[in-house]
Amino acid sequence: MEEYGAISLIPVIVVLTVAIVTHRTIAAVTAGAIVAFLIADGMGFIGSLSTALLTVMADENTGWVLMVCGLYGSFIALLVRAGGARAFGDLVTRRVNSKRGSLMWTWALGMVIFLDDYLNALTVSSSMKKVTDKYRTSREMLSYVVDSTAAPTCLIIPISTWAVYFAGLLEKNGVAETGQGIDLFIQSIPYMFYPFVALAIVPLVIMGVIPLVGTMKTAEARAESSGELAPPGTAADIEMEEPYHAEGAKAGSASLFFVPIFALVFFTVISDIDLLIGVIAGILVTMVQYLLTRTLTLYEMFDTVMDGLRTMLPVLSILVAVFTFIEANNALGFTEYVITTVSPFMTAKMLPVLAFITMAFVSFTTGSNWGVFAIAIPVVFPLAQELDVSIPLMAGALFSASGFGSMACFYSDSTVLAAQGSGCPSYEHALSQLPYALLGAAISAVGFFLIS
Repeated sequence: MEEYGAISLIPVIVVLTVAIVTHRTIAAVTAGAIVAFLIADGMGFIGSLSTALLTVMADENTGWVLMVCGLYGSFIALLVRAGGARAFGDLVTRRVNSKRGSLMWTWALGMVIFLDDYLNALTVSSSMKKVTDKYRTSREMLSYVVDSTAAPTCLIIPISTWAVYFAGLLEKNGVAETGQGIDLFIQSIPYMFYPFVALAIVPLVIMGVIPLVGTMKTAEARAESSGELAPPGTAADIEMEEPYHAEGAKAGSASLFFVPIFALVFFTVISDIDLLIGVIAGILVTMVQYLLTRTLTLYEMFDTVMDGLRTMLPVLSILVAVFTFIEANNALGFTEYVITTVSPFMTAKMLPVLAFITMAFVSFTTGSNWGVFAIAIPVVFPLAQELDVSIPLMAGALFSASGFGSMACFYSDSTVLAAQGSGCPSYEHALSQLPYALLGAAISAVGFFLIS
């Protein structure tokens, strides 16, 4: 792979610029990918772009992500159509009597659903939207609470998909012995400063201890004064489309919500944290329950499943664009360039904090919360061993960087899903929560510096 040095920064700059000008995620990421392939292959960029798209679509991991996200849309659509989601909302509403209370419930529910940030983001946002809407909560605030709870919670719970992935990565790169990756992951949890700080900031924002700033302050003022919960002028944006169609939704019992959710979680756990198996089994159990209780007919359920799939198409399109952009960045050697540039400054004292800052930047700009760390780990951990820096500390720094990128990047998968589930454009969501993500990153960076 050829490295292009500082030139590899150009596509990232293009993405950020187009996003700021257009507020359109797909347009920005697609423009960045095209520019990257133009740099790499000149006028032959169309062939390179098509090859990258085919590579992305043929990748097993991409297929897994697209199937999981699409079927989650179907699963949630069934809960809504049968009235299960409404019943859950009514159940929570009876226990909530304030705006702060509704958001605190959202935060608490986000920490309970810890298996995966996809499951967390879509389930919590869709379940709590009715509750927070009652108290004129902006969709920006709802999506912030959901997103800032999802990935951080999954990072510090050692039976999540994040733990499984990173444990495997540690073993694959020889950082941990075979079968010991999860042990090293658990040892690194106390050093995952960013997830803990991000989780702590959420209730402080809800309670007003940390003030509303920037677009979040504007959004909350808009929602409270006019009742306009979503950003104005964006109703036609494909990213504003609801994650399900609620037309014809019935007034069901809470069991129509809890039984499907329990089934989804149960089958996800017994399948070694495989969300695809979990959501397929969850849908099947849901359909059987709804048939036996005569809640929905078979025809209604199949129509609802297709509705759920269709309304996830904007998310799936964004994810394909992001994965293609990641391929483009890899072709330019972007991650390697950034790491190589910073490496001369990495001393024993500075290694953890520089690793956190560097990889947080890379994850933020590329939209890759997992993939770039497969490149960073073989570089960073040998350097840590050479400088006699604690391996669990280094793991905590890298995983913290991944959590930051997941939250802060406006085109990362978790950002897009949290925004979609909350009914907020991903750009507005990312922009409104960025100050709080940066605050968490600054506190974490100080923590890594002091503990080194």
